[in-house]
Amino acid sequence: MTTGNKDVVTLNVGGQKFTTLVSTLRRFSDSKLARMLDGSDPEFRVVNGQFFVDRDGSLFKYILDYLRTRQVFLPPDFFDYEGLTREAEFYEIRVLVDYLSKDSIRQRLEILEVRFSLQDTHSFFRIFCSYSSTIEMLAARICVFAEQVSTNWNYANQPQKPMAPVPLQRPSHHDLVFHCGTNYSAGEEFAARYVTIQPDDRKLINGTNVLGLLVDILLKEGFRLIGTRTVSSEEKVECYTFERIKRPQILTFNDGLRTEHANHQTKHGKTQRK
Repeated sequence: MTTGNKDVVTLNVGGQKFTTLVSTLRRFSDSKLARMLDGSDPEFRVVNGQFFVDRDGSLFKYILDYLRTRQVFLPPDFFDYEGLTREAEFYEIRVLVDYLSKDSIRQRLEILEVRFSLQDTHSFFRIFCSYSSTIEMLAARICVFAEQVSTNWNYANQPQKPMAPVPLQRPSHHDLVFHCGTNYSAGEEFAARYVTIQPDDRKLINGTNVLGLLVDILLKEGFRLIGTRTVSSEEKVECYTFERIKRPQILTFNDGLRTEHANHQTKHGKTQRK
């Protein structure tokens, strides 16, 4: 059934109502939705001037998105691919069924680990992430500064101690390493190392404070903490594991071809070091 406008139709899918164009529902002429409009599919009933079908309304919105735009927006925490495939099969949208059945469209989780070692006077950090773009973003925002050793006896009374930037260590494209605090071991060229994580401008020397700031920034950037564990009790190494929950994935279907789009940069991904 249609509303006052013959080009507009309202569906009640499991209690959730959707309003769309007749032309949208006819996108695939061999689908159940197209047959529904002709009154030739017994799965649909007309109730109060609306087409009713006893199916999952929360999943139908993805079906309707595909009919409208040939795109399916899947939120980061979406995992019910089997349910969505089942619904696509019910509505007999075969091209959507084919692509949803492929393992290649399953969302690849982004996992990030922070390994933190707290020693007597200094702390070590190693950050690993399955997405190298996130490591690049963090490397652009984390700055390490070191106080230079001075032979001036009045060094302690100087209003501003000399600082030098220290490059982050990058063992691979997927991790970075840095440390902060004081370290008077043999061959140490600096008295103390401070860490700044933009957009926070503070120079922090205490490793626990740096960890707290880092965790806060990761949470704001769309990650959630999913686990903590002790890697080495003797060396005091703790591991904090995060997963991203706010990166959308858009699957684009275009004349039988599929492309994937993922926003690999957060809104701070282009922040430049000041």
